[in-house]
Amino acid sequence: MARVAATVSPRPQLRLVTARDKRARAALKTSNRGLIVSLLAAALLLSATGLIMVLSASSVTAFAQTGSGFSFFQRQFMYGLVGIVGMIAAARLHHTVWRKIAFPFFGITILLLVLVLHPTAGHSAGGSSRWIELGPITIQPSEIAKLSVVAFAAAVLTKKWKKLDEPSHLLLPLLPAVGVVCLLVMLQPDLGTTVVIAGMVFILLFAAGVRLRYLFTGALVGGALGFALIMSASYRRERLLSFLDPWSDPKNSGYQVIQSMIGLASGGLTGVGLGASRQKWGYLPNGHTDFIFSILGEELGLIGAVAVLFLFGVLLFTGVRIASRTPDVFGRLLGAGIVGWLGLQTIINLGAVTGLLPVTGVPLPFVSYGGSSLVVSLTAVGILISIARAGPKGGGRAVPKAQNAAERRSR
Repeated sequence: MARVAATVSPRPQLRLVTARDKRARAALKTSNRGLIVSLLAAALLLSATGLIMVLSASSVTAFAQTGSGFSFFQRQFMYGLVGIVGMIAAARLHHTVWRKIAFPFFGITILLLVLVLHPTAGHSAGGSSRWIELGPITIQPSEIAKLSVVAFAAAVLTKKWKKLDEPSHLLLPLLPAVGVVCLLVMLQPDLGTTVVIAGMVFILLFAAGVRLRYLFTGALVGGALGFALIMSASYRRERLLSFLDPWSDPKNSGYQVIQSMIGLASGGLTGVGLGASRQKWGYLPNGHTDFIFSILGEELGLIGAVAVLFLFGVLLFTGVRIASRTPDVFGRLLGAGIVGWLGLQTIINLGAVTGLLPVTGVPLPFVSYGGSSLVVSLTAVGILISIARAGPKGGGRAVPKAQNAAERRSR
């Protein structure tokens, strides 16, 4: 009997541990559902706000160019539907699929970036060649490149997870690959998107636990290179100088920033009313694209602007929570890269609109007019939902306790 008792006694303990584990997983799944709802609500509300503001901000320009004040809105609405389909599809796919297709997807992106530079294929506007026209559809490869680079970098870092302390494994093939993308984007030219791509890779490296001295060195080199690129072109140099003192040239290089701040200041607390903007009547260039937040602040006031900022805060906060709670390496890095990309792009755009950063021509995610940006951003939200839906099992290589980001960086 003693032998039987000794044999049977451990079983209740095993059941107890299993029950706790099941309860923990159930609680995590319930919490993840809440994160998914918050993320989805923030993304859809921002997109809906963007459609309303595109209709308002573009009505005058659209009527002057096409004879209809609804033409830009109609295009944005159609791209929004495509973006929702992309978001649903990405949410239903397991996020590890992006690791499998990361390298071919990256190769296709390179081909598109090369193709857009060809005079017969690329469409130029405002001195830049950034679009490919396929009948009524316009594709901007640099927007696709953001998602492609995030997936590629996450896949590479996952593959080299145990060797990230070695500079050779850290730099190859990530540095030359991202460098090629940045070079092709700069040839368009598009410094703003180049900064976003380089910045989100930097954030992804930080999330992977790369040593601070490597990151600091990379930041110095990248900053020096970026300053050289700014000073190498007269229009970029003028933008930097106008950022430092826009009132020194109020009718030329500082005009756009000044008009943007006038629009924001005119809104007051409650705004002048939806559709009643004065700045959209030819005073503020790109009022429906890069500077749409200024029109929003003018029409909806401080309350409307703060509400939009709150939605961005919810989206980024939930994105960080989803990425940080993902057990597998690739899912965590992919989520961190997407959040870094959307957050950095939001900061750069709002900084330019408020005069806190130089003007770089970066759209405000979900809100600014631009089909490719809206479709890719909503698809990225779908990927975050997929990561959250994967739950505690993850489906990829688990993060080793002895090799997590914080411990690697502290060594």
